[in-house]
Amino acid sequence: MDGVVVDSERHWVPLENERILPAAVPGADVTAGDITGMNVRDLYAHLSAEYGTALDEGEFLALYDDAAEELYTERAALLDGFEELVGSLREAEVAVALVSSSPRRWIRLVLERFGLADRLDAVVSADDVDSGKPAPDVYERAADRLGVAPGRCVAVEDSTHGLAAALAAGMEGVGYRTAVNAGQDLSAADTVAEGPVALGRVLRERCD
Repeated sequence: MDGVVVDSERHWVPLENERILPAAVPGADVTAGDITGMNVRDLYAHLSAEYGTALDEGEFLALYDDAAEELYTERAALLDGFEELVGSLREAEVAVALVSSSPRRWIRLVLERFGLADRLDAVVSADDVDSGKPAPDVYERAADRLGVAPGRCVAVEDSTHGLAAALAAGMEGVGYRTAVNAGQDLSAADTVAEGPVALGRVLRERCD
């Protein structure tokens, strides 16, 4: 969702770097780029283990929830070309799933705001599995809900953690490169698409 469906990554980066991480792990050498793609639940455990945290888990999650409410209802917009791409995939009778590290409550904000629920065949959140990205669980669950083998799926990912999850599930991984995620290592991807036009071309080729 973040960075592939909506342009939220450009908003999350300053929110995490300037508001959330300084409050949670003051003085720690960690930035938003280091944690992109991780589920907020797993992120708290990671930060606690690596740095120790100044907030308890409830305070940490509340801080993220407040930021998410502001971001998804006021700031984020659909990425250029997304609606046209999904439309063309559905015309080609290609099933489309949304697979996200975001909690289901955040995903719901996006689906309701942009009216996307009826355009997706499955929605899988890290809330639905035991381990979030980079573990393969969310992608394995998505393939199961679509009723197809993971090897017949193409995953579009803009983060290192997300790409690792898709590849571990046995899917073809398309790295989606935008101006916002220049610091993410997408070298493990089967293909890297530079921007929405290239992404559309890559996915349409896979449909032929």
